[in-house]
Amino acid sequence: MSLSKEMRYVELTGFGGPDVMRLANGPVPQPGAGEVVVEVEAAGVNRPDVAQRSGNYPPPKDASPILGLEVAGRVVALGEGVTDVTIGDRVCGLANGGGYAEYCALPAGQVLAFPKSYDAVKAAALPETFFTVWANLFQMAGLTEGESVLIHGGSSGIGTTAIQLASAFGAEVYATAGSVEKCRACEDLGAKRAINYREEDFVEVIKAETGGRGVDTILDMIGADYFNRNLSALARDGCLSIIAFLGGAVAEKANLSPIMVKRLTVTGSTMRPRTAEEKRAIRDELRDQVWPLLEAGKVAPVIHTVLPFDQVAEAHRLMETSSHIGKIILDLR
Repeated sequence: MSLSKEMRYVELTGFGGPDVMRLANGPVPQPGAGEVVVEVEAAGVNRPDVAQRSGNYPPPKDASPILGLEVAGRVVALGEGVTDVTIGDRVCGLANGGGYAEYCALPAGQVLAFPKSYDAVKAAALPETFFTVWANLFQMAGLTEGESVLIHGGSSGIGTTAIQLASAFGAEVYATAGSVEKCRACEDLGAKRAINYREEDFVEVIKAETGGRGVDTILDMIGADYFNRNLSALARDGCLSIIAFLGGAVAEKANLSPIMVKRLTVTGSTMRPRTAEEKRAIRDELRDQVWPLLEAGKVAPVIHTVLPFDQVAEAHRLMETSSHIGKIILDLR
């Protein structure tokens, strides 16, 4: 199928604040081998989008320069070799870029059917956070039933997803957040104890809650500022999984001795550079193990607000305040 009409998309006029984004017109992307083109009805807003807009997160060489890593909508074109998706399917997907647009090309191995009863807005809130949490918390850190986990940034899109999934799979969940309201939201989602990091020391709380043992796993998006304290809060044979550096990437006074003494594992990853095969494997596990939970209502995306496409700058301003609980979604319908 040939797509030749123009589309609206978010153009960057340079790097900087939200005002460098503007709506522009451009050609609809054509599907490459193994790709599908989705007519986008809704798109998620994520921290990597803000970093890319600011000039701190360049896209991979083969990715669209257009912002946006998750979309939901209708498949309108298929690339060569695509056999498991058909035109007209309603899907959400993890894009390598290009999501802030009316049409987005993405690998067929990174799309999933809408969960039953889901619309585009709810479906668009799934890919980025669910791929990230599944890969880092379950595949890499190996969190299993009966273990304990501390999730930093518990009220974020990643955090609200991680709390629910960890709880659904039988873990004891703790979380940090920056206000009473956010802590309450974390506990409502399944955290045994939410820690207001502005008023409490999460290391002391974790040790008190676990009888001095610590937690088995920590999912961290702060980085350097929390590195030593995270090691202190881990139990023997625990794992620290780092997925972002909101508190810096260079831990200049890192104390590495707890890694040896407690036999700790420190790991981390970013999703965007992973290969198509790796992302397909994550997709397959989500489809088999997580999508049934979504369809049963045992897990659901937390959506803070939905903004029209032309308010993309406002969406980024909101993301940068960190005042939201859950996901920020752009509605292109």
